[in-house]
Amino acid sequence: MNAKDVIEKYYESANAGDWNTWLSLFDKNIVMDEQLAGHVEGISILEGAIGGIERGYSKFQNNPQHIVINGDEACVVSHISAANASGVPIEANVANYFRFKDGKIAYMANFHDTRPFDPFVNQSLG
Repeated sequence: MNAKDVIEKYYESANAGDWNTWLSLFDKNIVMDEQLAGHVEGISILEGAIGGIERGYSKFQNNPQHIVINGDEACVVSHISAANASGVPIEANVANYFRFKDGKIAYMANFHDTRPFDPFVNQSLG
């Protein structure tokens, strides 16, 4: 897949809750700087995070507003409309930076205000 295809599939699969397809877009040695989770290395960390995403969000939509692709790099400005497990709404503007290697996401970083995610981060899923 080229960068455009990967970007389209990334948002399509995340919005559909198709986490297996979403995971397949990442290189097994992915390095990610994630605003809430911190520095992440390796696909196994992302695989382990899927359960928390599924339990922690009752709704999750990440809709691209502006996409710039330049060779093996891309930046996507998007808007997240989500809700935590009990339905408390989350609205946030986000910027994602991607670097690709051999048709996979090799590095990713996201940038956003963390306060809108308090309903997700501070919930008890006991």
